[in-house]
Amino acid sequence: MPGTTSPKLPAPSETDATLSHGLKQRHLSMIALGGVIGAGLFVGSGAGIAAAGPSIVIAYAVSGLLVMLVMRMLGEMSAAYPSSGSFSAHAERAIGPWAGFTAGWSFWVLLCTAVGLEGIGAAKIVTGWLPGTPEWAWVALFMVVFCGANLAAVKNFGEFEFWFAALKVGAITLFLVLGVLAIAGVLPGTDSPGASNLNNFLPHGSEGLVIGLLASVFAYGGLETVTIAAAESPDPVKGVAGAVRTAMWRIAIFYVGSMAVIVTLVPWNAKEVVERGPYVATLDHLGIPGAGRLMSVVVLVALLSAMNANIYGSSRIAYSLVERGQGPKALGRVSGGVPRVAVLTSSVVGFGCVLLSYWRPDDVFPWLLNMIGAVILVVWIFIAVSQLRLRRRLEREAPERLAVRMWAFPVLTWVALAGMVAIFVLMAREPDTRVQLFSTGAMTLVLAGVGYAWQRARARS
Repeated sequence: MPGTTSPKLPAPSETDATLSHGLKQRHLSMIALGGVIGAGLFVGSGAGIAAAGPSIVIAYAVSGLLVMLVMRMLGEMSAAYPSSGSFSAHAERAIGPWAGFTAGWSFWVLLCTAVGLEGIGAAKIVTGWLPGTPEWAWVALFMVVFCGANLAAVKNFGEFEFWFAALKVGAITLFLVLGVLAIAGVLPGTDSPGASNLNNFLPHGSEGLVIGLLASVFAYGGLETVTIAAAESPDPVKGVAGAVRTAMWRIAIFYVGSMAVIVTLVPWNAKEVVERGPYVATLDHLGIPGAGRLMSVVVLVALLSAMNANIYGSSRIAYSLVERGQGPKALGRVSGGVPRVAVLTSSVVGFGCVLLSYWRPDDVFPWLLNMIGAVILVVWIFIAVSQLRLRRRLEREAPERLAVRMWAFPVLTWVALAGMVAIFVLMAREPDTRVQLFSTGAMTLVLAGVGYAWQRARARS
């Protein structure tokens, strides 16, 4: 296959030379810390709890282990070869240009669509506070603010994420502290529920656990941002290494810990868990004045943070693809250290998704959502296969670049791949996720075909 034998890999200092290095270590640290607390955790976990009941804790623990393995693999490659293309650039080096093309553009579509979805979610919260105001206008306002911030300088993205992350981390830490005190029966005005809410651990049997597992897998979005952002910091290796090494305890505390607190304190089948979100429902259940409204503000911040991060991430993925000759040259134009055309394009596409949700809510918009439904799993498979191939090459050509190493290589890499295949099988069994699986598969095959044709044409020329 043309192009599958990669040339000698470039030194880390040669990648992304035209981008600025305006992200400081404190930015990367907070992006790594707060990036794990995504909108999926606050917004999407309610449906998982309703399906799996208390066993959602097991679902988040299992999917969290898989995510930790993926992050370790990605961290190994990103510390060795920092790039704004992250896994897309690694896939090109390890497998071939067609793989980098497929992984990069499918992820770009995912991020642009997610920008619109998060804008809609944030607008719904604000219109709940200010009835009568149009949702689309709020989405447009958010889009202008974050597009403008990303256009100006990368440090603006870093500052937004720094303070967003600080608020999210502080809020969820306070939530966990209050929850543990309530469970222990020492929170004033509350009685400990003991294990009464955990008695029916698998209310819907194994099928409910499977649905909860699938919901939890897709709640871990945002973990990749730090490996993309590291390329624009003065010391990308240090930033990636620190983020990856702390991923385990961050996932265990923020995701698994908060799920355990929620299902212990609130009955899993309480309608408020889905309607108002599990965090707001838990704080309202504890009767803490104003706490539920405060958590609504935190959810809004999480959605805005995700918007900001996805505008940034999509623009850098697009820039990296163009730099490698895999996209329209206009998207790669850089001024002031920022790929401004890519930022604008990603924002416009994101707002286009918002308009589709209003104009074609019954056909085009659901088709778009289904198409991106399993993209993250496709990306994870590219990460695992790339790491299997690049690790051997790194050990042979540049072992000094292995600042981060995958645990028990290659055994755990194969375990992670097996876990991804198992999730695909589970998705194929469930009617709701089967459509997503097939739609994403179709998009992936089309992109792979285009990427391979482009690769062959480039090899002939």
